[in-house]
Amino acid sequence: MPSVAKLRRGPLSAEEMRIDLASGRERDDFLWFPASLLFGGPISETIARRTYYAFCRHGLTSPRRILDAGWDFLLDPIMREGGYVRYDSRKWEQILRDCRTLLARYGGKLIRLHAVARDPCDLEARLDAFYGVRPVTTNIFLRERRPFWRKADPAPLSAVVALARTLRVSLARRRRKKLSFARIEAALIRLSLRHRKRPLRHESEG
Repeated sequence: MPSVAKLRRGPLSAEEMRIDLASGRERDDFLWFPASLLFGGPISETIARRTYYAFCRHGLTSPRRILDAGWDFLLDPIMREGGYVRYDSRKWEQILRDCRTLLARYGGKLIRLHAVARDPCDLEARLDAFYGVRPVTTNIFLRERRPFWRKADPAPLSAVVALARTLRVSLARRRRKKLSFARIEAALIRLSLRHRKRPLRHESEG
């Protein structure tokens, strides 16, 4: 059974992807967006990771660059290098449409989305309004931003709460906005994925 101290020393999921959410850099700020869209979809963690790295390898590190690359480039080489074994037009339609929305509504800047949101609930609602974004994707995107975005404060997934209870880790007594909480949560998610071999989902999503 891992100790709380060990859980607190684990990396954030974004850090594993070499994304520094604390940096304030526009590139890091954006890259967690397509990464979250990929991890929130019905594909394996391995394929999501490979596809994200293909985006980086080909310089698709902003909404404008993704749109300029276009549909065909996303299919090949991005999808091919990511390891997709079948054509998935919905995922690429989502990414392209969400990049257009990000540019049209927020000038391509996620920090602007945060700035105009009234509160944590409005921030989540604005993210849910993006095409194809479900609550689990919003949770992925926001949970590691809690220490860095004032209005980012999603509730932990019920599966994470249940695993924490099994491991006798009290999440309720810990401040959700602290970086240590985000590290514990990321470690619990990795443990859950390792045991369940499938992505975490809200009960309402099946």
